[in-house]
Amino acid sequence: MDTSTRNSLAITAAKARLLGVEMVYRAQSGHPGGSLSCMDVLTELYFRVMKVDPKDPKNPDRDRFVMSKGHCSPAVYPVLALRGFFPVENLKMFRSIDGHMSGHVEMKYNPGVDMSTGSLGQGVSTAVGMALAGKVAKKDYRVYAILGDGELAEGQVWEAMMSAAKYKLDNLCITVDVNGLQIDGPTAEVMPTEPLDKKFEAFGWHVVKVDGHDFDAIEDAFNEAKNVKGQPTVLLAKTVKGKGVSYMENNAGWHGKAPNDEQFAQAKAELEAQIKELEGK
Repeated sequence: MDTSTRNSLAITAAKARLLGVEMVYRAQSGHPGGSLSCMDVLTELYFRVMKVDPKDPKNPDRDRFVMSKGHCSPAVYPVLALRGFFPVENLKMFRSIDGHMSGHVEMKYNPGVDMSTGSLGQGVSTAVGMALAGKVAKKDYRVYAILGDGELAEGQVWEAMMSAAKYKLDNLCITVDVNGLQIDGPTAEVMPTEPLDKKFEAFGWHVVKVDGHDFDAIEDAFNEAKNVKGQPTVLLAKTVKGKGVSYMENNAGWHGKAPNDEQFAQAKAELEAQIKELEGK
């Protein structure tokens, strides 16, 4: 990846983070921490990896994406808006009684959303179904999903992993957002799931460990997944919860909390400074 492309992705991700924080602040409700941690992976997917067309969001041959940790809509909606699926202005409807942009990712009224999600574990199960449908129909599309590391405590997730391996779904690639924190604290204390690499390998998956904030590494990992045959791929993306906002970073308290006026002003200033610096390069 050349420097210009890498810088453009970083700018897009920073702008998406600002929009996501602004959405949560305006609604005084939402989940900023895990949304900010997966923003770079999501940006890479929609702007470099996936075959999608904002002008034809229901194209049957498009790649599919499922945000299995559905509460991270403040990541999905801004990226879709910046990609051109709907106007950025629509983000003002987030969690509004007058709008159709709910707190959990919702597909009925939002172009580009392939699956409504919320109950943890169900999203990745749907992604497995989509990938299996593609295989049965002999389609070339790929299916992507993002899960939270806390979500892995759900037994349904591992049932989906077994199914994906059984049916050799090499058209399926999931990313686990390994930020180490969930609503109740560190995942290692709430419900330990490591070693994730060995567990996924035991379930028949191809495993790639990656820095979830390094665009070159993320792109290389997705390209590797495309070349894997006969088994699904999981990217174990090491990330920082609350990435980009200093007081949110690595702080479980910002899993599902809205900033007040002073906190939002600080977050806005920090993210705008990052954007300005990147645009100056």
